[in-house]
Amino acid sequence: MTRHPSLPGLPAQPESTPWPTVDWPVAPLADTVDAARLNGLLDLAFSDPAPDIMGETHAFLAAHKGRIVSERYWRGLSADSTFPSWSEAKSITHALIGILVRDGRIDVHAPANVPEWQGEDDPRRHITLDQLLRMSSGLKFAEDYVNAGVSDVIEMLFGAGKDDVAGFAANFPLAHAPGTAWSYASGTSNIVARCAAIALGATGDAFRSWMFDELFHPIGIQSAQPKFDAQGTFIGSSFCYATARDFARFGLLYMRDGAWEGQRILPEGWVDYARTPTATPPGEPLGYGAHWWLGMCGLGSFSANGYQGQYTVLVPELDLILVRHGNSMDEQGDEVRRWLARVADCFR
Repeated sequence: MTRHPSLPGLPAQPESTPWPTVDWPVAPLADTVDAARLNGLLDLAFSDPAPDIMGETHAFLAAHKGRIVSERYWRGLSADSTFPSWSEAKSITHALIGILVRDGRIDVHAPANVPEWQGEDDPRRHITLDQLLRMSSGLKFAEDYVNAGVSDVIEMLFGAGKDDVAGFAANFPLAHAPGTAWSYASGTSNIVARCAAIALGATGDAFRSWMFDELFHPIGIQSAQPKFDAQGTFIGSSFCYATARDFARFGLLYMRDGAWEGQRILPEGWVDYARTPTATPPGEPLGYGAHWWLGMCGLGSFSANGYQGQYTVLVPELDLILVRHGNSMDEQGDEVRRWLARVADCFR
């Protein structure tokens, strides 16, 4: 895979910094960081009662050059607390597909292996995994988190589709020709997760064990709690709980180009594939790659974003990872993203 010309290089792990496979190394803030401004931003986010403008912040972690330099938690929570991923799980799903690509089990540029689309006259049979990962499949799907009357994602996760999330999503018709329109849809991520299960030949507990053997345990993630539907499909759109420190480990894997302690977890070029821009509508405030968002904390940054303000943000130019978990409603989300951008600016 060739690097897109707009992508900055990814920093290497500093030779003097141990990998956080067991414990995260901790360091004080560097002299170049605006500590006063950073602490002011954190005081605002963790004020009690929570600020109306951004809602509750339950966890914050900054890892700079491979070491934790700042960490705070909401009352009653700690480094051992687990937090919901919501759509951060989509980026974990991207990693799982990458492992299958590494092992030669799957080709993202081939038509996706979706049983519901195999009819000779079905135009959906031409949809590729790449188009699904880039939210450009053309499938009709209403991504609404509030209005259950119009929301396909609520029905998929909590209603008629909850026992077979991929089958539910795969039965939607095309609204556009594949590859011609971008539309963020959690249903596509669950189709992708089932494609991973089909390629692996495993579901349920066997798939969970593979996730830990190939992704989580090699990078020291112990707290992950992936959720599965009744068919044994990982609900890769939405459900993988973990500690803030483990979300930061996942971020570090991508910051280090998919390698960890000399072992290649993700295939070469897979992280660049994640952060290569997909065409999005003019009104979309953030860019999108392949199951990763782009640009929240400046040019070249990319992030795993989840509902109600769950974020793992990578800023390669600064070798900076920001993790934020909380409870922020849709109308507060813009301010949380601006807050994260201001936090990143403290390191510039």
